[in-house]
Amino acid sequence: MDYGVYLVTQASHSAGRSTPEIVSAAIDGGVDVVQLREKDLTARERLAIGRRVRERTRAAGVPLIVNDRIDLARAIDADGVHLGDDDLPLSVARELLGEDAVLGRSVSFVEDAVAAEAAGADYLGVGAVYATGSKDDIDDDEHAIGPERIATIVDAVSIPVVGIGGITPDNAAPVVDAGADGVAVITAITAADDPAAATRRLSETVDDARE
Repeated sequence: MDYGVYLVTQASHSAGRSTPEIVSAAIDGGVDVVQLREKDLTARERLAIGRRVRERTRAAGVPLIVNDRIDLARAIDADGVHLGDDDLPLSVARELLGEDAVLGRSVSFVEDAVAAEAAGADYLGVGAVYATGSKDDIDDDEHAIGPERIATIVDAVSIPVVGIGGITPDNAAPVVDAGADGVAVITAITAADDPAAATRRLSETVDDARE
């Protein structure tokens, strides 16, 4: 599975456009993974949007991951789920979703990364790499871990690492240079005037850094 450009959806950061519309544009731009987030919507609203997004990602052969909600991942037949500190354990997700499900885990520290791998995570979302306004609890420079932490975590685990937090085409290269397998973004795609073009630019940046 290629984690190169990993879109995390959030309608409230999409300049008035729908999440299915943004996902379709990102697919046109070559996105590698889509995560359904939509934290400010009800479960029923997320289900309705998730079904539409699942149709688009399945048709394009793009993996779909659901943020936090194992039940929603099952309901829309997503490829996996991404879990944080306050969510159900990875072992429960594995039991409910099966051996083929892709399980991601959010971490910021080396010890948590090692523990997540031992618990069965298939990949790690590591951040916030840079300052970002997309999450209420990460909104200034003192919370940013920088590419240096990415490199330390990459050295400590054997599963893929995806950098997240404040990443744009202009600062993605150092994250990949540090060893990340990809970059996860919200507003770099969702808020762009042309989400497809923004996705292509990110993909080119990741590819260039890999080379």
